[in-house]
Amino acid sequence: MKTLALLICASLQIASCSSSQNKKKTEKETTPETYANTITASELKTMLYTYASDDFEGRKTGEPGQKKAIEFIKSNYQSNNIPSPIAPDDYFQDIPGSYFGNNIKDSENVIAYIKGSEKPDEVIIISAHLDHIGVSGNGDINNGADDDGSGTVAILEIAEAFKAAEKEGHGPKRTVVFLHVTGEEIGLYGSRYYSDEDPIFPLENTVANLNIDMIGRVDPKHEASGKNYLYLIGSDKLSKELHTISEYVNKKHFNLEFDYTYNDDNDPNRFYYRSDHYNFAKNNIPVIFYFNGTHADYHKPSDTPDKINYEFLETRAKLIFHTAWELANREERIKLDQ
Repeated sequence: MKTLALLICASLQIASCSSSQNKKKTEKETTPETYANTITASELKTMLYTYASDDFEGRKTGEPGQKKAIEFIKSNYQSNNIPSPIAPDDYFQDIPGSYFGNNIKDSENVIAYIKGSEKPDEVIIISAHLDHIGVSGNGDINNGADDDGSGTVAILEIAEAFKAAEKEGHGPKRTVVFLHVTGEEIGLYGSRYYSDEDPIFPLENTVANLNIDMIGRVDPKHEASGKNYLYLIGSDKLSKELHTISEYVNKKHFNLEFDYTYNDDNDPNRFYYRSDHYNFAKNNIPVIFYFNGTHADYHKPSDTPDKINYEFLETRAKLIFHTAWELANREERIKLDQ
């Protein structure tokens, strides 16, 4: 009997150990790193070589190439079963040409989302502009691989990562919105239309905007170091808490060099006012603008996908995913500074 009792005890210990190991394994498998690792340089490259190809004719607002761009974005969301908040299979927020002026044709923002599991009315918006400057007078196509093809494909990969989490029962607590805006190159029109005319999600419920505009290249200032970096603009303008979270996420997962040169209120470039995050910031929504700086190919036909640093792009997209994950899953929404 004593031997039997010892065998039963040992068996229970093994079962308990196995259960504990399985629990630890499950916990490991459901960390954000698991889903961040679905963001890969190879997938980013494949998408960008299409999105910034000559077929898209420089994606000028209202023109045929821009229409191809929105269909490309839509098809990616459909193939990954990531829905639209507008209506089933209607991913386009239509903007009439009269809104733009200057003989611009009708255009569209593209919007998809993953509904929050616990706080669905609170929203994190990740944005990038889908347009570029089109074809030069001499017929050269401005492909806009970095500006802002890099931001566009980064959002598509980030959305896939959140969807992978949702499929396994670990969707974000807050709603995460993937917003591709048009008309940035002619005056931030698409984001202004969303914020001023037709916010699909109420602005008062919008916790933060993470805006991605050019994250695929290396500017001259950082070429020599060979180290991955990003310029961050706006992270501390409205919420010091957002800035603290951003720094924490970076140090925990990546330790990229964060360069705040362009965040200076006296910076002559005034980048804080020159990308789509500003239309959220002006409505007291905390923002971060992620940016790799300008380079010799900025707004030229030579901004092509072969010049993108895809390893850097992968890591930068993962950083933004982790930041969005933290904002979407923390217990309390971040607060505005008093």
